[in-house]
Amino acid sequence: MRTTLKLLITATITLASFLFAHAAAAADAASDYPKRPVRMLLPNAPGSSNDTLGRVLSAKLGEVLGQQVFIENQAGAGGLIGMEMAKNASPDGYTIVSASPSGMSIAPNLRQRLPYDPLNDFQFISLYAVLPNLLVVTPSLPIKTVQDLIEYSKARPGQVNMASAGPGSQSHLAGVMMQIMGNFSSVHIPYKGGGASVVSVMAGESHWTITPASSVVGHVRSGKLRAVAHSLPQRSSLLADVPTVGETIKGFSYSAWNGIVVPKATPAPIVEKIRAALLKTLRLPEVKDALNRQGAEVVTNTAEEFRNLVQAEIENTAKVVKASGLKVE
Repeated sequence: MRTTLKLLITATITLASFLFAHAAAAADAASDYPKRPVRMLLPNAPGSSNDTLGRVLSAKLGEVLGQQVFIENQAGAGGLIGMEMAKNASPDGYTIVSASPSGMSIAPNLRQRLPYDPLNDFQFISLYAVLPNLLVVTPSLPIKTVQDLIEYSKARPGQVNMASAGPGSQSHLAGVMMQIMGNFSSVHIPYKGGGASVVSVMAGESHWTITPASSVVGHVRSGKLRAVAHSLPQRSSLLADVPTVGETIKGFSYSAWNGIVVPKATPAPIVEKIRAALLKTLRLPEVKDALNRQGAEVVTNTAEEFRNLVQAEIENTAKVVKASGLKVE
């Protein structure tokens, strides 16, 4: 009995010592973090909304952290390639990820064998932006309202093209949802990334797309695209002259978000440093203004709230994917 008790006490002391040493090591790692440049992984193509907003954020975040935050695009497979790379990155705080619905809530509904778990393979930091999808058309078309698009498409069956960033992308699913709820149809033309799909509408190769505002708002201002409506449930001061899709297609709401996550085993003290730096960065007027100019609103939340949002969106996206008829690979 004494031997067993002695072994138990020894094991307890050993475990406590290990945990103390581990906590001390994590604290030491955080004390001088960051001591070299930090990579912001963007699982989307250049020119996409996540790319645009991530670049706005990274410059000032680097100033707050005291080290450069450099961008690395890893596009492909609707965010899957970049998110898998993020999962496998060293959990030391030197890889942070600008996540979006494409990799976090859409991909889980399109892949039977997802190489990462969006809810359990990452530590959630916070959202940093919410933005509407903006319905835009080729300016030469006589389409100025959602009702115009519906009537134009119905009068030309099989002749009106809807561009997307690829099968299962946010722009694809938003467009499918709009057609189902609006009782009209267009030919789906998928491109490799949001940038290419937007260019196709500007060139008249495609006729319309509904895509995150940050990827098109500059082109709207320059006259290369015409904004018709946005996907928020109510009008926004950021897009004061643009009505909602829901004003014509009742109940339609399908917007985007961006948030920061890190690999799961990143030490808690480093996670807290990243979160504090992110929140400080988002309070800077120049960052808020820059995001607003892209049609995005600054939004932050707790790690738990962020995770709950992703979980709810995975469930809601499943319904849209089913309605779209997309096959799960």
